[in-house]
Amino acid sequence: MRFKRIRNVLLCMGLSAMMLAASCGSEGEKQQADTAQSTETSQVQSQSESTGEENNSQEVESMDYSEIFKNIQLAKSYKGVMNNNPIIEQHYGADPFALVYDDTVYFYMTADAYEYDASGAIKENTYGKIRSLYVVSTKDMINFTDHGEITIAGAGGATKWAHNSWAPAAAWKEVDGKPKFFLYFADNGGGIGVVTSDSPVGPFVDELGHGLIRRDMENCGNVEWLFDPAVLVDDDGKAYIYFGGGVPQGKASHPMTARCAQLGDDMMSLVGVPTTIDPPYLFEDSGIHKYGDTYYYTYCSNFSVDKEGTAEWGMENGEICVMESKNPLGPFTYKERILKNPGYYFGTGGNNHHAIFKFKDQWYVTYHTRILETAQGIVKGYRSTSIDEITIAEDGTIGNVKMTKDARKQVGYLNPYETINAATFAAMGGVDTAPADEVSKKYGCGNLLLTAINDGDFVKLQGVDFGDKGATTVKATVKTNGKDGVIRVTTKFANGDVAGYIPVKADGADTTVISAKLDAPITGVQDVYFTFSGEGYEVVDWIFE
Repeated sequence: MRFKRIRNVLLCMGLSAMMLAASCGSEGEKQQADTAQSTETSQVQSQSESTGEENNSQEVESMDYSEIFKNIQLAKSYKGVMNNNPIIEQHYGADPFALVYDDTVYFYMTADAYEYDASGAIKENTYGKIRSLYVVSTKDMINFTDHGEITIAGAGGATKWAHNSWAPAAAWKEVDGKPKFFLYFADNGGGIGVVTSDSPVGPFVDELGHGLIRRDMENCGNVEWLFDPAVLVDDDGKAYIYFGGGVPQGKASHPMTARCAQLGDDMMSLVGVPTTIDPPYLFEDSGIHKYGDTYYYTYCSNFSVDKEGTAEWGMENGEICVMESKNPLGPFTYKERILKNPGYYFGTGGNNHHAIFKFKDQWYVTYHTRILETAQGIVKGYRSTSIDEITIAEDGTIGNVKMTKDARKQVGYLNPYETINAATFAAMGGVDTAPADEVSKKYGCGNLLLTAINDGDFVKLQGVDFGDKGATTVKATVKTNGKDGVIRVTTKFANGDVAGYIPVKADGADTTVISAKLDAPITGVQDVYFTFSGEGYEVVDWIFE
């Protein structure tokens, strides 16, 4: 599901146009744009590295563009422009797994997408039609770049033999002097597959031609749900995979359906027979992290935790729990409960799926909630990824982690003097993302651009460091698609201090680089908003000078 379709979706649900209009302002209120002084603009001929297409130049007369924005109402940000959870809102993404590579964190997520009944109304998410995974990345834990949809299962996917793609896990390893990336996924509840790539954002291919973990393998056929992989690459280069779940009848307290195994050097085979793990009240969602010399297996408790179970283990239904061991293959002993069900914090619960990772000396837990769909008025089980900071004590104890909407800190600033992909932002209203070049159009993932632009849509870049001297010019690579428009650049807020305007003129060029002088230099660390008027054009990237 793409965020831009929400307006039509809400109409399908029977909400009135009056209710939609009332929700169009920032944070649900109608706002009018500030007026500003005119800017002188010129467009220069350039070659777009992002799309590989030739650009044209055009002459634009100076005018007072502020009049265009006087009566434009800002699109609604369903997550809230001041919140950093969920991490994205242009589409859903569940069961997150984090991979740290090259000073960047990549998040792989189940691509939750709307299911419809015969009348066209949205129905409850069954997960049965999910055949793709989403991937986004960040260098600062606040601004996220959308890399699109990795098509995995079915006739159009990398693995023609797979039915579904759920709950991804990822790892990388140097092979023949080059990094190679491995993306593991659950094929429904019946097995686990793996695809590979030379890039963390794909395209991914199926080297094996069949599942990595299957029911015909020893100590796997007796696993209720053969899914939910988690992968750890240890300090010595050896890798391990953890998986399984499900609650056999009468065995709620000790389902015995979790497994772990060492991966082969090729990361696409198993060494020996998988070992059984005994997490009390296991439901699903294997996780793994290492702290010091200890391995921590984490999982979601099931929904049959009784009073005796709570008294013995300190857990309740649908919570993330921790076991520990000095050996990556166990045996593991129970340690603590760390993360309550999302319903405890946000009112709407469901399954609880997580991953624990470290980035720039800070530990985090990523998980999914239903707060985005709730804000949209669609409570049908469509999930979105969030991240919160955690603290790990010397003995590995994490304690109770609070799920939040806004507590995560930025760990670096955006550099405006390097090209910023336009599908990078901290918050947005109304826009969507789409493939930007032939590779991403073919595979769904890679380089994306901003699309589905309408009056009042906007994106926010948080924590942009312009330095003391500051920027005097902004450039945007735009696919005009025969459409005119104007992009307003502001700081602090979408209706904040106007720094300048970027005019978009349809002159027959497919892609053009527009260079616009700013009214005054932008200095220091600022939040920058790009607000759009017009429709039909697309933005590839930004850069300041």
